[in-house]
Amino acid sequence: MMSESDTKFLQKLYEFINQEKKNLQCPEEGPNELRYIVYRSAFNKVIGRTTAFKRLLLIIKSEYDNIIRQLKRREKAEESEQSVVNTCQRLAAELNERTTILQTHGVELQEDIRTHRSINLESLMKGLSESEDPDVLQKHLKDLEIQKALLMDYRSQGVPLEVQTELEAELQAAERHRDQLSFENKHLRVLFMRLSCVVNRLTCWEQERQEVPLEGVLGSTLQNIQHLSSEPNDEGHGSSCNIDSELFEDEEPTGVDESKLLQDHLDSFVELLESAQYEEAALHAARSPRGVLRNADTMELFAGVQAPPASTPPALLFFRALLFTTAKGDRLSGDVSLQGVRCSLQHGNIHLVTHAVSQDKLMFTEELGDILTEHAQNNHHVLDQCLALASIVYEACKVHKKTALSMCRRGLTHSAAEFMKLNLTAD
Repeated sequence: MMSESDTKFLQKLYEFINQEKKNLQCPEEGPNELRYIVYRSAFNKVIGRTTAFKRLLLIIKSEYDNIIRQLKRREKAEESEQSVVNTCQRLAAELNERTTILQTHGVELQEDIRTHRSINLESLMKGLSESEDPDVLQKHLKDLEIQKALLMDYRSQGVPLEVQTELEAELQAAERHRDQLSFENKHLRVLFMRLSCVVNRLTCWEQERQEVPLEGVLGSTLQNIQHLSSEPNDEGHGSSCNIDSELFEDEEPTGVDESKLLQDHLDSFVELLESAQYEEAALHAARSPRGVLRNADTMELFAGVQAPPASTPPALLFFRALLFTTAKGDRLSGDVSLQGVRCSLQHGNIHLVTHAVSQDKLMFTEELGDILTEHAQNNHHVLDQCLALASIVYEACKVHKKTALSMCRRGLTHSAAEFMKLNLTAD
C-alpha cells in the first residue's frame, strides 16, 4: 500500500514522462536516445526521493549508464568497420582497373619488343659482316681495355663486405641506445611535469588562501593530472600540468578493479550524503573516478537536498568543488555550467561566477549570457558586473548583437559603436 504523497509523486512523475516524450516527439518503438534521457531524468527524481534504497538505485543507474556507453562505443566501432570495408572495396575496384590497364600496356610492350628484336637482328647481321675488318677489331679491343682499367680503379676505392657488416651492426647498436635514452627521457619529463603541476597548484592555493583543505587540494591535483595530455611545445617541454595519458595506462585500474573502485566510491559518496557531510560529499563527487559523478544529475541530486539554516547550499558546494578540481584549459559541461551559475546567482555568490568565467572553466553558451543579463536587470547592485560577464560570454559565442547591447546597457556607447562597426553589417 502506498501513501497519498507517494501516489501523487508517481502520478506527477508519469505526467512528466508523458509530457516530455510528447514535447521531444519520441517514437513509440525502437531505441531512441531522447526517450533514454527522459527516463534517466525521471529515475534521478526517484533516487532523490528515496532514502533506504538510494545506494542501490545509484549503483543500478551507474551500471545502466555504463552499458549505454558501451553500446554507443560498439555502434561507433561497427560504423568504423563498415567504413573500412567500403574503403577496401573501393581500393579493390581501383586495383582491378589498374590491373586491366597494365595488362593492355603489357601487350603493347610485347609488340614493341618483337619489333625491336627484328630490327636488332638486322643490325647484328650487318655488324658481323663489318667485324671481319682487322682495324675495327683493334679499335674495339682498345675500348675494352680502357673500360677494364676504369673498373679496376673503381674496385680499389671500395671496402670489403665485412667492414660494411660491422658498420651496420654499430649503427643498429647506436639506434637502440638512442631509443632507450629517449624512453628514459620521456619518463623523466613526465615525472618533472607531475611535480611541477603539484608545486604550481600548492603555490596557487597558498597565495589565494582558498577554503579547500590541503588534503583536498592534493587529492584533486593527483586525480586531475591523469586526465591531461598535450604535445610538447617548441622548446621540447609540455605545460606544467600536461601529461602523456598513455604513460598512466598501467597505473589505472581496469576490469574488476575499476568496477570495485567505482562501487566503493559510490558507497562513500552515499554515506557522506546521508550523514549530512555535504562539503565532503561535494569534494568526493568532484573527484570521482573518470568523472562519473561530475554531471548534471549529481547537481540535481545536491539541489534536492535541504541544508541546515544559515549554511552554504549543497548544490553551491558541489559547483565550487567542480571549479576547484577543474584543471586549467578544461571546461565543465554546458548543463553543469548553467545549473552552477543559476545556483550561484540565486544565493548571491557573484564572486564564484566571476572566477569561473575569468578562468575559462565554463562552457560558454548564449543561454548562459541570457541568465547573467536577466540577473543584472533584476539586481541593480551587481548590474555592471553581470553585464560585463555576459559580454564576455556573448563575444565568445559570436552573438554580436547581444554583445553590443550589453555594452550599451553599461553605458559604453562609444565602445559599442566601434564594436558594431567591426562585427555587424549595415542591416
